[in-house]
Amino acid sequence: MGRVAASPDTAPRVRVAELGDAGDVAHLLDVLDYPCTRDEASERIAIILRDPRQHLLLADIDGAICGLVSLDLIYALARGADIARITALAVAPNCQRQGIGRRLLREVELIARRAGASRLEVTSNPRRIEAHAFYRGCGYADGSRHFVKPLGD
Repeated sequence: MGRVAASPDTAPRVRVAELGDAGDVAHLLDVLDYPCTRDEASERIAIILRDPRQHLLLADIDGAICGLVSLDLIYALARGADIARITALAVAPNCQRQGIGRRLLREVELIARRAGASRLEVTSNPRRIEAHAFYRGCGYADGSRHFVKPLGD
């Protein structure tokens, strides 16, 4: 697919993901280096759709899916309040630098505010230098260090 150019007439539309979007969701997760099949994406979408505290939004231009963002609202004991956590944000490589990522962030920020979350967090792999610059450019500040210990597999 070639570059999808956003114009005033073809600005990205943001909508809730549906089960039929599994192929596009799988592709965008692959972009983030999280390999996922269409069937796996379908299962993940179904789980999110059943949970009112999780959200999966897609950006499309003229019907072509070009980005996704997922959000999880959780209660944080340390803060004594709900917080919102972005668990994935991806824009198709041919659609980057068109404001799609910023548009997706604005949408989840609105959801988080409406839900009464006290803050919005996102983690990013240390090697994703461009993503770090993007988040900083969108008003996000460096926060706590994130540690991971895989369980199983």
